[in-house]
Amino acid sequence: MKEFSKILEQAEKYRPDISKFLRDMIALPSESCEEKDVILRIKEEMEKVGFDKVEIDEMGNVLGYIGHGDHLIAMDAHIDTVGVGDESLWDYDPYEGYEDDEIIVGRGASDQEGGMASMVYAGKIIKDLDLEDDYTLLISGTVQEEDCDGLCWHYMIEEEDIRPEFVVITEPSSCNIYRGHRGRMEIKVTTHGVSCHGSAPDRGENAIYKMAPIINELKALNENLKHDEFLGKGTLAVSEIFFSSPSRCAVADGCSISIDRRLTAGETWEFALQQIKNLPSVKEAEAEVEMYEYERPSYTGFTYPIESYFPTWVIEEDHPLCHSLVDNYQELFDEDPLVDKWTFSTNGVSIMGRHGIPCIGFGPGHEDQAHAPNEKTWKDELVKAAAFYASIPTTYVNKFADKMPETTKNIVE
Repeated sequence: MKEFSKILEQAEKYRPDISKFLRDMIALPSESCEEKDVILRIKEEMEKVGFDKVEIDEMGNVLGYIGHGDHLIAMDAHIDTVGVGDESLWDYDPYEGYEDDEIIVGRGASDQEGGMASMVYAGKIIKDLDLEDDYTLLISGTVQEEDCDGLCWHYMIEEEDIRPEFVVITEPSSCNIYRGHRGRMEIKVTTHGVSCHGSAPDRGENAIYKMAPIINELKALNENLKHDEFLGKGTLAVSEIFFSSPSRCAVADGCSISIDRRLTAGETWEFALQQIKNLPSVKEAEAEVEMYEYERPSYTGFTYPIESYFPTWVIEEDHPLCHSLVDNYQELFDEDPLVDKWTFSTNGVSIMGRHGIPCIGFGPGHEDQAHAPNEKTWKDELVKAAAFYASIPTTYVNKFADKMPETTKNIVE
């Protein structure tokens, strides 16, 4: 496509604007359920660069639209972040950040406000170069992902009936093409005991002691979980422990643990729960095993309860969507991309995992920067991503849309 060289030129031209926009977002603390300020800042930038329509939904997601064509295409960035952790581990203020000719430092730089900055300026490039075609491009800045992956898109699909033909997930991928990741679920195990005075523990039944062998068996279970050639092994980690007791001088009458369970291909939530229920120590303790439910209100006050299950998803390497992005990458950058997977989880758990809408990933920033002190991203990757995002819709519509399975197509009404 002759426009490719122009796209690259325009993306480079906007390097300072992309960097400034990203630093503006980083400067606004936006932990899950506290994203209002950064959402308003994104809306302002979308309107400034010429999006055709910008709106904020009931949950608080910002949705920017470009074009009025038949094929609905979406690109997504969650714009909430985790907290900063121990600030003594940071070399710079996590919100004031730091910038030089190569990098930008600050909470959210890679995970994943950098993807949002690149997407918005991809929209600007599309407008500049008149790349609008028979598509409508939805660019979403979504909330609460760090708290509950995919909740935002589950709401958008189920309640707003937003069903794109495909979604590009812009989580950090080092500007490689990612086609899936393991799922996950949050599990709670609870043991019950009988409290008594700590001076005579034999009079009671210690719920913490009941939990001890369960934890040991969970550690052993992790070593024997299923392995998938592409996604890798399922994993299990005890992440939290709680107790209930009348006092420090009493035997605990309750103990609970949280489990972060990562699900590889072929593992379901029912299977994962049953594995734990089948452990001899769980049966002996008559422990309760259940899935957590998420029901925290968004910053708008809107609550959308959902069970804490986030399904595995993979798009096959020979899927037309995967071919579309690989072809696009080769033509734009004159080299072959690395096609791989994420280790962590994304909004794709809902979009494709729950609803079957094809997802594929490409994002600036590196996965190992996520949640880390001194989180950073690279300006070259921000520019590269902006160019790539601007070129995806036209390549897809002109070369690959007619190859998509009919079950995944969505024509805008």
